[in-house]
Amino acid sequence: MITRFKDLLSYAKEQPDPQRLLFLFAKTELSNPNKRKKNAKGTITPTMCVDKLPDEIANYEALIKEADSISKEWDFVFISSLSGVKGQPPSTEDADPYLNKMTNDVTSGQNIARYVVFDRQDNPIELLPN
Repeated sequence: MITRFKDLLSYAKEQPDPQRLLFLFAKTELSNPNKRKKNAKGTITPTMCVDKLPDEIANYEALIKEADSISKEWDFVFISSLSGVKGQPPSTEDADPYLNKMTNDVTSGQNIARYVVFDRQDNPIELLPN
């Protein structure tokens, strides 16, 4: 089970075919901001996407620092991976349609269970569709 980003990064590096990690950063808006509770309801809005090879990421702190240098308007990061073929990692161009799908999934609230989600503090997050 993946409980920290370092676990995910390690797992990606151990795969038989090279992986490309796909990241979608999103901000949240609670329906009722005065009621912060375990099963809070609200909306999730994608703010930016990026893809990286696992070796391009030193650790979660470095990923956060890079993301914040572009925009601090995010609360969660949705993560997926794309597997390479015959020892070759997928290219950024290969990742584009999958990043678009992630954006559509998050915007519509569909299929979000397929993604690993972390908050800014490297805590795994479970999001439930409405």
